[in-house]
Amino acid sequence: MSKILIVEDDQAINNLIRVSLSGAGYDCTCAFDGTEAADLIEEHDYDLVLLDIMLPEIDGYELLEYIKPTGMPVIFLTAKGSVEDRIKGLKLGADDYIVKPFQVGELLARVEAVMRRMGKGETKLQMHDVIVDPVAHQVLKNGVPVELTVKEFDLLILLMENRNVALYRDRLYESVWGEPFTGETRTLDTHIQRLRKKLGWEDHIKTVFRIGYKLEA
Repeated sequence: MSKILIVEDDQAINNLIRVSLSGAGYDCTCAFDGTEAADLIEEHDYDLVLLDIMLPEIDGYELLEYIKPTGMPVIFLTAKGSVEDRIKGLKLGADDYIVKPFQVGELLARVEAVMRRMGKGETKLQMHDVIVDPVAHQVLKNGVPVELTVKEFDLLILLMENRNVALYRDRLYESVWGEPFTGETRTLDTHIQRLRKKLGWEDHIKTVFRIGYKLEA
C-alpha cells in the first residue's frame, strides 16, 4: 500500500483529502504545520507528499527544499493559483500543482499520475481501444501502432492520466511545451485536432467551453 503524507493546516481540507485517498487504497498520514511535517519526513519514508504552501511555522516552499534530497515526489496543493505561482512551484521541483478549490476526482487522478511516473503504479495506460506504453513510447489502437509526434504523445499521456477531468488550456500548454502560456491557443488546438483524428477519438476528447479539453472515459 502506497504511503502518502498530507501537509495541510486546514483540518476540514486535510480530513477530506485523507478520507478520499484512504478510500482509494492509500495509507495516509496527516500533518498540520511545516515543523510537524519535517519531523515526520525525517522519521519515515513516503511515496508521495501533498503539500500546502501557506503553512504555519515552515512554509511549503521551504519544506520542499527539505524534501527534495529525499527523492520523495511532491504535489503542491494550494490556493495560490496564478500562472506565476504555478511556474514557481514547478521550477522549485514540485511534481505537480493543484489549485484549491479542487475536485476529488482530479486530486485522485493527479496522485495516480505522479505515482505512475515514479514507477509506483501501473506502467501502461489503457482507455477505450488505445494502449499507451510511456516507457517504450508506443501507442497501440486495437493492437495496431499509431504514429504520434512527441507533443501529441505527451498530450495523450496528460489527458489519459487526468481522464474525466476538464484541463485548462494553460495547464495543458505549460505541461507539454514547458513554457508559460500566453493565451495563443492555435498550437494546442491544432495538436488536439490531430490527436483526435489519429486515434479516432473525436467523440472522446471533448472541448470544454472557456476551459480547455477533457478525455471522457
